[in-house]
Amino acid sequence: MLDDLKTIHARDAQDALGVAEKQWQQYKHHFKFQWEPPNRVHKIVVAGMGGSGLAAKVIKSWPGPPVHYDVIQNYDLPEYADQFTLLVCSSYSGNTEETISVLEQAMSRPEDIRPMIVVIASGGKLLEAAQAQNLPHIQLPGNFQPRMTLGYQMRALLEVLEQTGVLSGALGQLDEAADWLKGHMDNWLPVVPTSRNHAKQLALELMGKSPVIYAGPRLFPAAYKWKISFNENAKNVAWCNELPEFNHNEFLGWTSHPTEKPYAVVDLRSNLEHKRVQKRFKATEKLLSGKRPAPYVVDAQGGTLIEQLLWTIALGDFTSLYLALLNGLNPSPVDLIEKLKAELAA
Repeated sequence: MLDDLKTIHARDAQDALGVAEKQWQQYKHHFKFQWEPPNRVHKIVVAGMGGSGLAAKVIKSWPGPPVHYDVIQNYDLPEYADQFTLLVCSSYSGNTEETISVLEQAMSRPEDIRPMIVVIASGGKLLEAAQAQNLPHIQLPGNFQPRMTLGYQMRALLEVLEQTGVLSGALGQLDEAADWLKGHMDNWLPVVPTSRNHAKQLALELMGKSPVIYAGPRLFPAAYKWKISFNENAKNVAWCNELPEFNHNEFLGWTSHPTEKPYAVVDLRSNLEHKRVQKRFKATEKLLSGKRPAPYVVDAQGGTLIEQLLWTIALGDFTSLYLALLNGLNPSPVDLIEKLKAELAA
């Protein structure tokens, strides 16, 4: 079925696979953001949910800002956020209520201790508030699902951070990694048959199971993206966790019944992780042999961390989209999330 292009195009009505194929272009999109912060940045807080918070998680791993850096995924602005804190409120739709709540709390603080605020959104209430309050902001291209805009959101956030002086040179490295990624996705495209397509093969292996994705700290943002993509694209419940923390609790959970577990384990491994983390993956696989499904090991390709992150994220995107098609679904709509938003607004 995955080699039947007519079926693929019929089920993928919004061409999510086409968006995935062009994701390298998003990383190279220049917003030309210009802003001079009024104070030196001592702390960074990024407020963003789901796909809108993902870029902040990737940047925490690479390039890793050299100041206090938090990703907030709830309704509340941290008490420590002061006039030396850069607060980035990121919501692709611009209508994420948790992020709007954080912005409102920041704006309600006295001006002399208010954090420096930047808004990233494609539209909605957040962008309207930024324009009304004359806040620095970046408007993202519209008409995408948030989870499919990692490149735009990552580029935008990096432009903000470089303008503050917190980072330097990361945008050039991202450009180079994007060019590198372009040439490494060809074997995952729909026109490549399953016999030579790693993403299609992996989707077939995962079909009918709940994926559990593991990674070390450096690749964990990619594992988080796989979790997002499997849940939203394939409508297939998935979880993720991080080593070494996994070995201190969840590791034991695999040792109990039932022996036949309806899960598929995926290890995202990197030769750039701490040597002890790399050893933990191998020791975990050995000690849990026969107690859990054998892991599908994905060895991240690329010579730098940013290349490995982008490559692994892209593989997860293609795999989740093919799994959606195997599940007989259009990967783009997220109707239940929209219904939840309606329920909360009632």
